Amino acid sequence: MSQPKNLMKNSASNGGAWEIQFSLKDALESPSASALSPKLQSDGSQTSLSNPPALICLSHLRWDFVYQRPQHLLSRCAKERRVFFIEEPILSSDPSWRLDVSIRESGVSVVVPYLSEGISEDEIIAAQKGMLDDLLAQAQIREYILWYYTPMAIAFAHHLDPLVIIYDCMDELSAFKGAPPVMIEREAELFNRADLVFTGGQSLYEAKRHQHPNVYAFPSSIERAHFAQAKTLTEEPADQINIPHPRLGFFGVIDERMDLELLSGIAQARPDWHLVVIGPVVKIDPQNLPQYPNIHYLGGKSYQELPAYIAGWDVALLPFARNESTRFISPTKTPEYLAAGKPVVSTSIRDVIRPYGEMGLVKIADTVADFVTAAEAAIKQNPDESEWLSQVDAFLGQNSWDSTWARMMQLVDGVMDDASVSQELRDRLAKTSASELDKRAGVTSVNKPKQTSKSQSAQSE
Repeated sequence: MSQPKNLMKNSASNGGAWEIQFSLKDALESPSASALSPKLQSDGSQTSLSNPPALICLSHLRWDFVYQRPQHLLSRCAKERRVFFIEEPILSSDPSWRLDVSIRESGVSVVVPYLSEGISEDEIIAAQKGMLDDLLAQAQIREYILWYYTPMAIAFAHHLDPLVIIYDCMDELSAFKGAPPVMIEREAELFNRADLVFTGGQSLYEAKRHQHPNVYAFPSSIERAHFAQAKTLTEEPADQINIPHPRLGFFGVIDERMDLELLSGIAQARPDWHLVVIGPVVKIDPQNLPQYPNIHYLGGKSYQELPAYIAGWDVALLPFARNESTRFISPTKTPEYLAAGKPVVSTSIRDVIRPYGEMGLVKIADTVADFVTAAEAAIKQNPDESEWLSQVDAFLGQNSWDSTWARMMQLVDGVMDDASVSQELRDRLAKTSASELDKRAGVTSVNKPKQTSKSQSAQSE
């Protein structure tokens, strides 16, 4: 597959220089619909492009960190159009700047700016703006959808002219540990600019619906077949095989959202239970994690590995703290645990209570005593001999990332269609106005001089 040549760009704003590096890291031979350069028509014309508008995503998350909502959605998007996932800069002691662009197996082009430490915030923003402009030019991106996950990106992307602006608000980022104070102001600006706002859950929708006329709730979905593998897998991962039963497991990011006191309390109350905790530790000191012989921290695992781990659990846990950072979360792992056929015990997170707790699909408990009681009942539960699993399967049958993405794109296409109709109407009105002016001036389309036409066209605009 042909690729653009490397580009050296001098930054007029800060005197720095950077290189755009295109590679095929972790890519297939020919990723579908996601080559860095657009496809051409059969006549070879470089101005006649057959691709639909590209999608430019601006994210606070790393593509290769944890496989979650952005990866599920944008991997599906990459089947139909070019997708560029632009991450936040990585700062290092290396004085050279570069923009690394690599295509993943899904077809998504992951774009990572590398900048040097010690530069100012204004210089970082200016560099990101320049790099983004160069990427659009280098990859021949003319028409595109702009998809925000972080409002902070508006600082270097506000000058862009996309067909549609989408804000997929998956979390209340301003409530997270370390969030910049300007986050709220940037989000307000993004609400003013966005054509559509999607939310990652119902409670977040209720908090945001009055801030924009087009807000839609898209709670966490499921790749049901992937996690359903846990129902039949028998081979244990090497680092879990020797952990005794009963096993109560959790996977996800381990940060300020986890109730460490609850985790500690469960471990102390039931030393015969073994808690398996899978995921990276971020924003908290690993030394602060509760340390007991029956708590096993196995580190991060890939999305592909998760079913094998869940298969060996007796109960799946959602031990989230109840604080500002969890007020609006909608854990993707809830339907994933259920698809694996595991009973689930969760703290009283609003988007878990509704609908999972209210439907009896998940047990809800907050105190150590209540959590232990709920987990005891879950351990004794035999999914194969109860109607619980049938209810789970019926509920999950209405939910998939494929259907979520399809509904999202219906809304996006509707905005683009409306914009196209509006432009067509403006053009038609302009032509009608010009025609009326011609009639009043006594000029027909046959004998109208070119100079007169130009003048009248200018008046109609």
